[in-house]
Amino acid sequence: MNSLSPRNLSWNPCLALLLVVWLSACGGTPKKAWTHGMDPDKTATLVDGKAVPPDRLPKPVSQAITAGNRIVGKPYRRGGGHGRIEDSAYDCSGTVSYVLYHAGLLTAPDTSSGFRDYGKSGRGKHITIFAKSGHVFVEIAGLRLDTGYNGGSRGDGPKWTAKPRPTSGFVMRHPEGY
Repeated sequence: MNSLSPRNLSWNPCLALLLVVWLSACGGTPKKAWTHGMDPDKTATLVDGKAVPPDRLPKPVSQAITAGNRIVGKPYRRGGGHGRIEDSAYDCSGTVSYVLYHAGLLTAPDTSSGFRDYGKSGRGKHITIFAKSGHVFVEIAGLRLDTGYNGGSRGDGPKWTAKPRPTSGFVMRHPEGY
């Protein structure tokens, strides 16, 4: 008789427990890491705080990454980037406005609430904006450009990160085609 038959499992509780543990491990969810699911044609890498785009990205996406790299490390200032695209400090919506403007995907700065209606609804192929009243951030080629939730103090200036963040209450928007 097969030792793994249901009848024998009831007689051997240790074997039954081992089987349950083994089967539950098969269905486990992998930990989130920035390299998980990396696509060399779509995913940027993070080197010394700057995003490095892969060669095959569409030009506007690469331009958005280049723009983000220019403002990484600038200080946070509420309203920074709103009155003018080129500023000495940036808040969340100023940061998102800056990268989209320099990618040719926005004509004037917008607010976090305004980005809730930007472009198309849902996740984009390369660029996704996460917006709610009071905060906005952008994911470009798999990396997040954000002024918050980066492991520093509240109100950090723009930084690239691969760390996940909660998105409850945010809507996802994207530029058409990207």
